[in-house]
Amino acid sequence: MEILKVSASSNPKSVAGALAAVVREKFSAEVQAVGAGAVNQSIKAIAIARGYVAPNGIDLVCIPAFSEIDIDGEERTAIRFIVQPR
Repeated sequence: MEILKVSASSNPKSVAGALAAVVREKFSAEVQAVGAGAVNQSIKAIAIARGYVAPNGIDLVCIPAFSEIDIDGEERTAIRFIVQPR
């Protein structure tokens, strides 16, 4: 599954375009965010991506989950959004 890493400074429209392309090609993607700002940008991107793929008859849903990841030797909690068509 393709993992898209989002930061607080990510452009939601750019992330949405990448997300829509991955979903069209592989039918499933994972968006990973650490921190409130990154989660905010991720949710915006998922909402925008829904609009991008809706004309093709694709209805996106996302499943949120927690994930432990390693950043510079430090364990952090990330939010994962599994995005796939319904």
